[in-house]
Amino acid sequence: MSLARRLPVALALVATAAVGSPAAAGSAAVRTVEYKSGDLDIPAMLATPSGPGPHRGVVFVHGRSGLNERLRGEARRLAERGFVVLAPDYHTARFIPEMPIAHDPATEGDVERAVDVLRSLPGVGRGRIGVVGISRGGYHAALLGVRRQEVGAMVGYYPHLVSPNAAEPEQAYRYMPEVEQWRVPALLMVGELDHQLRRELVARVAERLKQRGVYVELVVYPGAQRAFDFRRNDRTLGDDLAREDALNRTVRFLNRVLGGD
Repeated sequence: MSLARRLPVALALVATAAVGSPAAAGSAAVRTVEYKSGDLDIPAMLATPSGPGPHRGVVFVHGRSGLNERLRGEARRLAERGFVVLAPDYHTARFIPEMPIAHDPATEGDVERAVDVLRSLPGVGRGRIGVVGISRGGYHAALLGVRRQEVGAMVGYYPHLVSPNAAEPEQAYRYMPEVEQWRVPALLMVGELDHQLRRELVARVAERLKQRGVYVELVVYPGAQRAFDFRRNDRTLGDDLAREDALNRTVRFLNRVLGGD
């Protein structure tokens, strides 16, 4: 079946499914930390849930907009549901402006270093960790899932699954070659009203992972746009429903795959 015929089926399934029941929310302590990546000091948000540990760890990777207050809020919401969340601010350390076009490959090492830092923190369980990537952060998250054995699950919110520096034809027609080495279970979520190329790229990656025998869940949210989780302007009902459902799906997926409830 062609991609064009598969997507409406996915949309229909999501449209008829009830929004997941809210994951139990507690409280989380938030502070700013720094860690070394080569000669650079990388600032990061660290959110730790209340209650006795150990807790599962998650690296939360921002996209082109940077680690702004809205995304900090999303990272905190995840921590309130039982995860130690480390969100590196990899733009600030390299003086990268908001919404960059080009991708600085050096930031890949900065984000990867967060895996080591997270696993060294007291209160983080010794099992494998999850990575959650937002938009271009999904590219970083996918790379971590390929490169690091410590990563056991990947969640992508409308992820950019091709090198941002690839030539325009590759941006339109090819996904990142690392998909052929992708091994970790994945949850990929995108809005029906997102850019067509982005939406179809996510769907093509999900199809390829299924062909390779990698567990993957693809969710296409009806009526939802890009940045449905934190967008401020022109929000739709689809955005609001997707925001809540995406968090609950993420929590359930990470708990299930990483060995939780």
